[in-house]
Amino acid sequence: MTKKLQKLENLNQSYQKISIAIPLIIISLSCLLCLSYGLANKIYGQNQTIPGPLLTDSNLKVELVVNDFDFPTSIAFLGNDDILLLEKNTGNVFEIINGNVTGPLIHIHVAFKDERGLLGIAVSEKEENTKDNSSVVFLYYTQCTKKGQPKSAQYCGNYVYRYILDTKNNTLIDPNLILNVSALPGPSHNGGVLLMDKEKNVYVTIGDLQPTKFTQTSSFDTKAQNLINGTLPDGRAGILRFTQDGKPVGKGILGDKYPLNLYYAYGIKNSFGIGFDPLTGNLWDTENGPQFGDEINLVKPGFNSGWEKAQGIWKLDQTRKKDGILNSTKEIELVNFNGKGKYSKPEFVWDKTVAPTALIFLDSDKLGKQYKNDVFVGSAKNGSIYHFDLTDDRDSLDLRDDLADLVFSKNDDSSKIIFGENFGVITDLEVGPDGYLYVVSGSRGTDEGAIYRIVPNLK
Repeated sequence: MTKKLQKLENLNQSYQKISIAIPLIIISLSCLLCLSYGLANKIYGQNQTIPGPLLTDSNLKVELVVNDFDFPTSIAFLGNDDILLLEKNTGNVFEIINGNVTGPLIHIHVAFKDERGLLGIAVSEKEENTKDNSSVVFLYYTQCTKKGQPKSAQYCGNYVYRYILDTKNNTLIDPNLILNVSALPGPSHNGGVLLMDKEKNVYVTIGDLQPTKFTQTSSFDTKAQNLINGTLPDGRAGILRFTQDGKPVGKGILGDKYPLNLYYAYGIKNSFGIGFDPLTGNLWDTENGPQFGDEINLVKPGFNSGWEKAQGIWKLDQTRKKDGILNSTKEIELVNFNGKGKYSKPEFVWDKTVAPTALIFLDSDKLGKQYKNDVFVGSAKNGSIYHFDLTDDRDSLDLRDDLADLVFSKNDDSSKIIFGENFGVITDLEVGPDGYLYVVSGSRGTDEGAIYRIVPNLK
């Protein structure tokens, strides 16, 4: 272990007595107020202003596509200059064509406390065998209902529904439930990303749905959280993969019984970003630690991210606090589902949380050949966009000098990986059909709920 990592361990001992909610309560405006990012605080004073989004590359510029939305969480492209946008708390889905907003195409009565709400969207390519070439739209959201009598217990679920886009009437129709996972205990760590691979299988991130502050909630402890004596996995704390009909892909990676046969990865505290490498097809994710240990990971089938036994470069004790640096998996007891699951260390770690969110590979050279097929990661803190090159084998991030140990600490130079700042709470990054990078800001403090586009700065 390097001296730098040991120093990191010493510097962070004081943080272990502090229990705060994960700063990535990004999809909750109320929690952002509590976390004091200064993004939703309206008391700026009459003369106080917020600087606009900035890029480190003077050859590029930021354009405002559209704004004034109520905390947008995700977007998906139907075509060039044709975007579907979700609002977290209202449950509304809008269509934006050439900058003009229409809709809502549908209104869903979602639960929106904390990180609950209308969270994820994915669009399947138009089916050639349909008469009207309708698009298939998948939505991921949280709903809470009372069971039976008004005084009975509340059930909260995270659902994935499949819809058909009725282009004639500008609505989403024919809802078909394809995934139902409990959203309890909640209300945090719902994940929220939907993604589709080349085979049109659907991926969704779902966190552990437990509070960051340790509480004894044993009834919600499962083996998917690396708890040896936990109950069977129930869909939480992982990345699930299924067909457009909600069926497992093949026999399943970790097992053949539902819902274990849906797990592509597990041991994940929470994730708001997944993306496929266009060159290798490998899946990558961003993951949120508590007050330390945010991660970027290469996610191979059966990937175990280590939570609740490891986070970042650290071992965790039974209360999820740091218990020294992890040198070998022999030092911790992990669930491996009869050898089908495998832990691998993060490809990058932030010592102090930056609240990473969306992750995208820029499969375009429209911003310059130097960015093509590189990784871009959004965050909630400072509204930063991070940029990373990959090594030649595409299995690691290409980092050097003080970042060569793959850990960003307090004294490291962030300018080497910062691509942009002041974008507010970044909830999504997408590459449009035009090849440009689109940034969704859930809240920035001025132009609330905006979509930005990054394009060449033609001087």
